[in-house]
Amino acid sequence: MSLIRDLADQIMAAHSDGDLCLPIPPFNISKPPPRIDNESAADHYELAGALAAINMGFIESDAKVLGKAWSRMVQGDGGFDALKWPNRPEHFGLLPWTRNMNPNAFPECPMRLGLYGIMPDADGVKRMVDAQLPTVQLRFKSEDKYKIRKQIKEAVKATKDSQTLLFINDYWEQAIDEGAYGVHLGQEDMAIADLDKIRSAGLRLGLSTHGYAEMVYADHFCPSYIAMGAVFPTNLKKMPTAPQGLGRLYQYAKLMSHYPLVAIGGIDEGSIRAVAKSGVGSVAVVRAITQAKDPKAAIKHLQELMQ
Repeated sequence: MSLIRDLADQIMAAHSDGDLCLPIPPFNISKPPPRIDNESAADHYELAGALAAINMGFIESDAKVLGKAWSRMVQGDGGFDALKWPNRPEHFGLLPWTRNMNPNAFPECPMRLGLYGIMPDADGVKRMVDAQLPTVQLRFKSEDKYKIRKQIKEAVKATKDSQTLLFINDYWEQAIDEGAYGVHLGQEDMAIADLDKIRSAGLRLGLSTHGYAEMVYADHFCPSYIAMGAVFPTNLKKMPTAPQGLGRLYQYAKLMSHYPLVAIGGIDEGSIRAVAKSGVGSVAVVRAITQAKDPKAAIKHLQELMQ
């Protein structure tokens, strides 16, 4: 066990200055979490990687995935180097060419979806089309099925014959019926949505992820794009995990670079340039547009900052 602790210490020391660690009270490294420290682990590199990840603030499911990734990386490299960090698909058991080989992959969308506006209603979508925003999502919340269908119908109509790509959040059945470009689903929606029906209808699929475990899981479905966040704190939606930060986003973008990627969560004009430099081809914003005095001018400025 002392060897595992020593390896974990080396990993943490090597990456303590980066943005991979979340500002949480330090875990007592002399007493590793029992569900990580178990005999079913492949080797001590897996245990050390998982233990280091727990101490760096990664949630347990992500720590387990990282532990296996550390083991694969060490085996592939032929030796342990604490200064490295797993960031290649093979480290996580992923195949970067899976989308091209999988008959169940969802239809492709542009690798660079550009500035991605999330609007609360169809009127907001219309304004984004007028402003020539490349990608927009309708995130309309209601229990009224008539209002939901009406909003989606109007949003689809607004984007028809335009250059703006429209994704519908959650309401995949109505999105199919009205002929939307695509659907965006959260992790909790994937279990109840009929993905085969969405795929058969020819709609693109975007999936939300909040860390390594969810990204690996999302890859099984070969979606059209993967959204990663929340990058920064946001009050617009209750998030299942703490904000990921730029350091983690940069690593996520390296790992999933074979997908179109969307960074999301608390991004504004002060942070969008650094986010865009991560390698993602799209940055989603809400308040940076909806709360702007001049949305068109805000969109132009944000797009300039992304270049």
